[in-house]
Amino acid sequence: MMASVMGEVTRCRMRQLLKQVFRTEKNTFYSVRIHRCLIHQKYNDLQQSVTPDPQPPPRKDDQQMEKIRNIGIMAHIDAGKTTTTERMLYYSGLTNSVGEVHDGDTVMDYMEQERARGITINSAAITFPWKEHRLNLVDTPGHIDFTMEVERSLSVLDGAVAIFDASAGVEAQSLTVWRQADRYRVPRLCYLNKMDKPAANLSMCLTSIKDKLHTTPLVLQQPVGQGKGFTGVIDLIHMKKMMWKHNRRGDYGRSYQITELSQEDEKDLWEQAFLARCELTDTLADLDNTLAEYVLEKESIENIPPLLLEEAVRRTTISQEAVPLLMGSSYKNTGVQPLIDAVIRYLPSPIECTNDTVSLYAPHLCAMAFKIIHDNQRGGVLTFIRIYSGQLEQGMRLYNINQDQAEKVGRIMIAYADDLKEVSSVQAGNIVVVTGLKLTGTGDTLVGSQSIANTVMKMRKEVGEKQTPILLGAQVPEPVFFCSVEAPSMSQQKALEEALARLQREDPSLRVTVDQDTGQTVLSGMGELHLDIIRDRIWKEYKVEAELGPLQVAYKETSQTACTHTLDINKTIGDRKQQIKITLSMEPKRDEKFKSVNLAISKDTQENLSAIRKYHLTAINQGISAGLRSGPILGFPVVDVKVWLHWLEIGRGTSETMVSAAAAQCLHQLLKKSSSQLLEPFMQMEIITEEEATPAVLADISRRRGNILQVAQRQDMKVIQVECPLAELVGYSTTLRTITSGTGFFSMELADYRPMSPYDQAAAIESVTGFAPS
Repeated sequence: MMASVMGEVTRCRMRQLLKQVFRTEKNTFYSVRIHRCLIHQKYNDLQQSVTPDPQPPPRKDDQQMEKIRNIGIMAHIDAGKTTTTERMLYYSGLTNSVGEVHDGDTVMDYMEQERARGITINSAAITFPWKEHRLNLVDTPGHIDFTMEVERSLSVLDGAVAIFDASAGVEAQSLTVWRQADRYRVPRLCYLNKMDKPAANLSMCLTSIKDKLHTTPLVLQQPVGQGKGFTGVIDLIHMKKMMWKHNRRGDYGRSYQITELSQEDEKDLWEQAFLARCELTDTLADLDNTLAEYVLEKESIENIPPLLLEEAVRRTTISQEAVPLLMGSSYKNTGVQPLIDAVIRYLPSPIECTNDTVSLYAPHLCAMAFKIIHDNQRGGVLTFIRIYSGQLEQGMRLYNINQDQAEKVGRIMIAYADDLKEVSSVQAGNIVVVTGLKLTGTGDTLVGSQSIANTVMKMRKEVGEKQTPILLGAQVPEPVFFCSVEAPSMSQQKALEEALARLQREDPSLRVTVDQDTGQTVLSGMGELHLDIIRDRIWKEYKVEAELGPLQVAYKETSQTACTHTLDINKTIGDRKQQIKITLSMEPKRDEKFKSVNLAISKDTQENLSAIRKYHLTAINQGISAGLRSGPILGFPVVDVKVWLHWLEIGRGTSETMVSAAAAQCLHQLLKKSSSQLLEPFMQMEIITEEEATPAVLADISRRRGNILQVAQRQDMKVIQVECPLAELVGYSTTLRTITSGTGFFSMELADYRPMSPYDQAAAIESVTGFAPS
């Protein structure tokens, strides 16, 4: 402990000293000599009394885990995720040919819908070897409608590769997935793909990464050639040139040439690389105290040993103080092998990713289920799980903490996209597929037995914790579109219900509900494409020709005024008297999420409220939650309100169900008394179009109640940043293609929910109900 504290103090102090020693002006690096004795004296003072803790010899399991990398590929749509992954598989020897997205023959995009549309819909896992290491890779979708796939994948990964189009920099969905990775604190590498495009711009990409992602890029490579002349990269750490030959048939970039960069033969190239290496060293020295100590000792940022630089890059990457940046052109088979090397060199192994919850269960089994699919040919339900500690064996009994149920493992398999290889057991640190888990859902924590969970719970109670610790699962986003779904005939109704139950279990962002008033089954999803894919899967996988109704926007409701209501119930149901008096109040509060009712304790109410029994409070919370699910305007969920309990009287023999119903009824009366308002989803859009079509695009956005935030230039294209109500964007892709003659495209993500004006609210009510409000 003492060593770690002193190490942090030393690190902060060394940063301050470094900033005094080194200054950067344009492209010239120089060191200012200072009093070495003073610096070393201060440094030695900090290091005195710091004795390194003795390190035990590594265990065999730890040595195996050091050779594992669990990584994800994430990016904006069409940045080259699947193309890059296909090259990785080919160069590792796992596949004998290179699949192409446009040919529909990739290993990772194996679903019929993916190959037909040329996009990734489901996250696909695959395991492949590379230089005595085992890489478990997950290729994630880039479309905003399938952001749940990215969310649940990142929740179990140790590292990620963020791919950017070198001609576009950070795009809309790039920013979204980056924020998701921030939420789970996943270390990342950056890879600038498509460096062979004429519009590729390294400087623009670096500025984009700094400004939009708020991180420090560590440029580890420099390009050799520009645009179509891009043929290789320079490794700045080792000062070596890597060159690929594009005209070699059948090789697909497997062979490439590595040569030392010569100052004599390639003076200009060497000087540029040397300058970039000094800049990399200077950036690293400001972030890593070990490298800073070495630089101070040598009084120079030149000729730093490559091993020291690699270690510094690894430390800053794992601590997420910076991100290594590499480049290439995956489609032209250039630069992918150094990217895989960087994954092994700089991203952490499972043993380096500490988790407080896992440490409570170790060395026993602790795992998390993060994805579920149905495959009747392979045993029904296939559950993808990440093993954090212990060992998983066939036939093993597990305890699901979230469901409070025991499960039995059937077969254990290693995933190779849609192909699975059976194994008898697997160690911690791996991602595997198992059969036999009938009750487990996405995000559930699995441990070796219930007794282990009880032991951990007993330990936690001793320190004041009340709940059994579980692993943090993925956050499920709120749906923004919904529509009705109907079977073509009563004979297929049961098949439709089974299909929807399976699809909902596979995809937590898909919601299936039944409208209490009409009896219709309602699907809620993340967008038009999402629901269209669901319809297509129902037709082709489950052979049910279901019909979807018109898309509707998922509004929300809120209260604008505070109010109070008292409900007094005194009736006899059957032979039991039900008596309850409850007083609730409600007030608007932005970003408030209801979890439990607040007790309005005062001198007059303290005695009453302090006597409330726990099970009665639970029943009240259930009733309020039910009441908030349906607002008074259109029956949409009520948000951004705070609920207070002022008084509660319950007669003897009154059931908990009646208490819950009374709370719900009282809340409904509150909502009717308050001034309610609709909230509509606003989308943040990025529209890219040719300059000639820009005026027409801007005019169309204005007609859709959109707010134009920025119009920027990206090479010969215009990039328009817009905020627009989702209700105005149904079918917008078709309109944009018409306006721009097929050259424009856009991406969007949910920004927030905003209050509607009285005029727009009246139009929304008429659109949903078919009647104008009175």
